[in-house]
Amino acid sequence: MKDVIIIGAGPCGLSAAIECQRQGLSSLIIEKNFIVHSIYLYPTNMQFFSTTELLEIGNVPFTSPNEKPFRHEALVYYRRAAQQYGLEIAAYEEALKVEPQEDGSFSVHTSNLRGEQKVHYAANVVIATGYFDQPNLIGIPGEELPKVTHYFGEAHPYTGMKVTVIGGSNSAVDAALELMRVGASVDMVYHGDRISDNIKPWVRPIFESMVKKDKITLHLQSRVTEITVDSVIITSKDGSKTSLDNDFVLALTGFRPSRVLLTSAGVAMDDDMDKPAFHPETMESDIPGLYVAGVIASGRNANEVFIESGRGHGKLIADHIASKQMTGVKEMDH
Repeated sequence: MKDVIIIGAGPCGLSAAIECQRQGLSSLIIEKNFIVHSIYLYPTNMQFFSTTELLEIGNVPFTSPNEKPFRHEALVYYRRAAQQYGLEIAAYEEALKVEPQEDGSFSVHTSNLRGEQKVHYAANVVIATGYFDQPNLIGIPGEELPKVTHYFGEAHPYTGMKVTVIGGSNSAVDAALELMRVGASVDMVYHGDRISDNIKPWVRPIFESMVKKDKITLHLQSRVTEITVDSVIITSKDGSKTSLDNDFVLALTGFRPSRVLLTSAGVAMDDDMDKPAFHPETMESDIPGLYVAGVIASGRNANEVFIESGRGHGKLIADHIASKQMTGVKEMDH
């Protein structure tokens, strides 16, 4: 039996495993895809908002020639950090259920790529599953069409195509600019009266300039209300509808964490924000020995927790588990 099983090999899960190792705790990371899968799914050419030191885990230096690193640099960095600490990672193995046992330990039921079912046991479990697997669906006719995606990799496949981007955040703005550069015809649709205030400051003036030059058509206070094989229907705030010729739709509407593992283990959830009950100073849920790390600790507003803040959860968790073990040893001595 391991001291700790960590579910999720994103930056926050890796950080938790490293901090547990530094406390002398044995750990296993269970990851349904592969190490830092969410960062792999970021746009190919994406540049982080954060500086390298804010992305570091386990005191492993993140060096980059750029003040703010790019996706490919982060992939190399997190691989190196995991290798440096020799973390035990069960990749391509999905955790299906976490069950508290009568003695206070946990069983974690998994399934791998070959469909083999396994059960792992640990004294403690950390759920650090992130949120990139569940896009926020709009719930409109045509959203299920093959030409619609909630992920943007790179612009090249859209060369010369008519593309509608739904959203007004950094991901939507970055995609619109990349699409424009490969010669796509770009319509961007956003329900707000202006794009997000959080747009990267070095990107905003470029985007606004391209809108002014009609290189990108921006539809504010509007929503896509229907998608057909060859068009999108946009409804504005006043109720008027416009039909645009369309080849592809990028619905960049954000993501939300899955709560399945938390609820399977019986963790209480906040009704309003779908937020798990936990102690912020230890990250322990209302079930002793079951912890949350990273974005899974947030409510529906997944933007509450980023790598910069979530990477610190691991130390809180490892310190708490180690202190519980010390208390147990002292009690045995008496």
